[in-house]
Amino acid sequence: MANFERTSKPLKTNSFFLFGARGVGKTSLLRSYLASHSVREINLLDKFVEDQYSRNPDQLMREVEVSPSAHEWIVIDEIQKVPKLLDVVHNILENPRFKSPKFALTGSSARKLRKGSANLLAGRAFVYNLFPLTHVEMGDHFNLGFTLNWGSLPRIFSLPDDESRQEYLRSYVITYLKEEVWAEHLVDDLDPFRYFVEVAAQTNGTTVNFAKIAADVGINEKTAKRYFEILEDTLLGFFLESFHKSIRKRQHVSPKFYLFDIGVTRSLARLLKQVVISPSGPYGLAFEHFIIAECYRINDYKRLDFRFSYFRTKDGAEIDLIIERPGQPLALIEIKSSENPGDDSVGHLVRLRKEFGPCECYCLSNIRIPKLVDGVRFLNWRDGLVELGF
Repeated sequence: MANFERTSKPLKTNSFFLFGARGVGKTSLLRSYLASHSVREINLLDKFVEDQYSRNPDQLMREVEVSPSAHEWIVIDEIQKVPKLLDVVHNILENPRFKSPKFALTGSSARKLRKGSANLLAGRAFVYNLFPLTHVEMGDHFNLGFTLNWGSLPRIFSLPDDESRQEYLRSYVITYLKEEVWAEHLVDDLDPFRYFVEVAAQTNGTTVNFAKIAADVGINEKTAKRYFEILEDTLLGFFLESFHKSIRKRQHVSPKFYLFDIGVTRSLARLLKQVVISPSGPYGLAFEHFIIAECYRINDYKRLDFRFSYFRTKDGAEIDLIIERPGQPLALIEIKSSENPGDDSVGHLVRLRKEFGPCECYCLSNIRIPKLVDGVRFLNWRDGLVELGF
């Protein structure tokens, strides 16, 4: 299996949470990152271990009391499986008798933890996220066509052929439904949710019409919104809000929703047998998904504090991505998958930019030679991300 240098580098001076969907490489990252330290691992995905600590979470305190300096770090995988352990961890961190260990707590769902009394340890543990691989992390393994077809979960790169990749992504979806949703009792009936995630994948990257999705699935609108919250809470996707200078008014315009990985999106939408090739509509949609996901991931890793949104007029003219960058001009971005986007492809961007005040305009694409058209910089997407500060 290929080894990837991950961008996420949690500070070792403090205990921390590392959140991320299953399969993004949380355990592998920590084993590599803490390799020079004495570490004890508690894997709550092991049913015996989960049952042991569920029945008696105070066991962890007794283990530390017996030998408080035995390990520099205690890694607890999938802490949401036994939320009561957080109270014990909290007590250990608060106890002046224990100068060590520190804790690295991984999780694939913040939903239980937010509802728990420990409340993410009230700031006593820093919070980091891990996502599927970025193009920077993939290094020499990066291939745009491959990524637009199969996504960038680390495991996908060790599989020998397309048939194996298809089976992995199908299994991933089944495991998610079984282990993250049904086993955690997030829904009362799995069948509507199973159909919902298929519809959510088919509408990935489009403006969310909660009422229509609810009608298609056969649920009410309130349930559809709760289902999206489950996807967000289990780190399987994120909302892209509609731009407005007023935060309050942003909430009144429907957002877009992007799933966390292109390969998983295609699996949920039952599109794995259809190859994504350029030029085509599916290629353009996948490319836009890729660019927005890269921005979202790198922004989090680098702690840039950028805010992302999109903009659409009443007549349907749209700006794909708007980035609010602290201390810098607003960035308005058109995303085109073409190697030769025409000058007229940014006409609406030129027309709309006066409504935003001081701003910078970009067209990110697969163009090889950059150009400037009516104040819009046409850049290859790699150079564009660097230019934008990623």
